[in-house]
Amino acid sequence: MGSGIVHVLLASGYQTALVEMDEEALAQARRRIEDSLGKAARRGKLQDEPGQVLARLTATTDLADLAGAAVVIESVPENMELKKSLLRRVEAHLDDTALVASNTSSLSIAELADGLRRPERLLGLHFFNPVPVSALVEIAITDQTGRPSRETVRSLAENLGKEIVEVRDSPGFATSRLGVLLGLEAVRMVESGVAAPGDIDRAMELGYRHPMGPLRLTDLVGLDVRLGIAEYLHATLGPRFEPPELMRRMVEEGKLGKKSGQGFYAWP
Repeated sequence: MGSGIVHVLLASGYQTALVEMDEEALAQARRRIEDSLGKAARRGKLQDEPGQVLARLTATTDLADLAGAAVVIESVPENMELKKSLLRRVEAHLDDTALVASNTSSLSIAELADGLRRPERLLGLHFFNPVPVSALVEIAITDQTGRPSRETVRSLAENLGKEIVEVRDSPGFATSRLGVLLGLEAVRMVESGVAAPGDIDRAMELGYRHPMGPLRLTDLVGLDVRLGIAEYLHATLGPRFEPPELMRRMVEEGKLGKKSGQGFYAWP
């Protein structure tokens, strides 16, 4: 997800700093970005040559290199304490005009802002996979979010060529609450033998014109990611979001979807 966000920022002309936790992760991210930009160029989706686009990228493991940034987008795993800790560390390097956005798909923005020096400049900026081709970005605002922050992030999203939906800060926002609920029910249908994954997905793709069925989408997002979101929504919104046992078992077995090579589908 982070690499996809960097792709669209670079392709839209922004000078972008990518911060990863170590050199190995940084090298992997850079390879993903180079590959993604190359594919976009072959499809005629880049205005500049891939080399020119990559020249806008600074890759680093030092948060201090974010000093002077106008906007910082956090995109680490869906763990409240991890995100809060990182956001506090990031804020220490920013000036008072910088905007901070979290790519969280479910966590409370108000809770993430707790402990920040300037909580009013944090908001949610939820991108969707794959970021370069997905049209949507979901903006989540709190009662503290200032109008300048809202206007800045809307302008950024529009410059990236994204369509915007704006929601109030609430667990799961709009998209995750609806998408996860559908995905969990699809998993329960597999669990109880109602139908095979491919048939469930085809039913939604052909009958409801979904571009991708809920189980293939779960594989793409990652079963571990979906499980974490479901557990958070279960804790905050109630039993309708309780994860199925099949999902828990698949995560325990390492069947995480596309990234592990096996989920509801095999990914060679």
